[in-house]
Amino acid sequence: MDWTDINLRHLRATVEIAERGTMNAAAAAVNLTQPAITQALARFEAMLDVPLFDRRHDGMTVTDAGALLVPRFHAALDHIASPHVTMARFRALIALADAGSYPAASAATGLSIPSLHRAVNDLGLSLRRPLVRRRGKVVMLTDAGVRMARAFRLARVELMAALAELAALKGHETRSIAIGAMPLSRARVLPAAVSRFLRRRPGVRITILEGSRAELIEPLRNGAIDMMVGALRLPLLEADFEQAALFEDRPVVIARAGHPLAGTQPAMSDLARYPWIIAAPGAPLRESWEALFSEHGIALPVVPIESGSVMTIRQLLIDNDFLTLLSPDQVTVELEAGWLCRIDTPVSPASRSIGVTTRASWRPTTVQNEFMADLDAVSQG
Repeated sequence: MDWTDINLRHLRATVEIAERGTMNAAAAAVNLTQPAITQALARFEAMLDVPLFDRRHDGMTVTDAGALLVPRFHAALDHIASPHVTMARFRALIALADAGSYPAASAATGLSIPSLHRAVNDLGLSLRRPLVRRRGKVVMLTDAGVRMARAFRLARVELMAALAELAALKGHETRSIAIGAMPLSRARVLPAAVSRFLRRRPGVRITILEGSRAELIEPLRNGAIDMMVGALRLPLLEADFEQAALFEDRPVVIARAGHPLAGTQPAMSDLARYPWIIAAPGAPLRESWEALFSEHGIALPVVPIESGSVMTIRQLLIDNDFLTLLSPDQVTVELEAGWLCRIDTPVSPASRSIGVTTRASWRPTTVQNEFMADLDAVSQG
């Protein structure tokens, strides 16, 4: 069963039955007759192939499957936030937002361009706000359209998670975890947590999207990834996110093996005489690097190369007398192989909190909760 097969009216009826406890009360809430809501629930349970409620003389109580699914159905409807949204309209707006044009949305979904036009236009009319605007031959979402598409994507996440949890309940593992990996998570913590998790849950699909925080923020906000692992931003400025620290990381000065400063006790002025490779302004690591020199009243060294790519930095260090500031975890292999070395500094750079960033509205599945526990365990080990 695919999430697009779900009838949103049946979904609303199911949530109302769970909340109100009787068919009659739920029927009044969704403006249906009692026979109509009974039929709607029967069709929905038949589609899911599982009973969601136990029928009793004094009302309806959720089954184990219902207790698992109804909260996600409720969360999906909270994101949709309107009884005027049908699955056709829901699907059309997401397709247009994801594909960027009606022809591309048609190709991705198999729906005709006229039906997509009609569904998106009807949705805008029913909500009394324009969702798209034209600029010549280009169709763009309005601000309201962007916000609604984001909410619909998060509703889609809930529906897909509900169906995956149901499949797992029936013995078919289809659940997944999508992780945004920032540089500081890739060297040790994330691989160790994934390995630990998959030894118990080999059937769960893991997707890892690498990038900087700036590159991963929108995928996290839109539900394309479930969590972002790496350096935390303190204070956290985005109200729709939450952070949880895993461990403290203290970066060190790194250079090539055989660097003129290797094995010495250099002063800050000695470090300032060499060119540096460092992250661009605004990155937490750049701020730590600048503080390292400014606290001693020393002018910042020359930075001919700004980069956050450990692979690029590693190769440039090996071939030159550059210095950089990195976590030892990021270059463990190179340090052990003797390609790079640590340079002692008079003052240690400020530590950074490494942790997990999630949406404030995120409802982790059972396996996602397990993975979070594995992240915490390997961070403490």
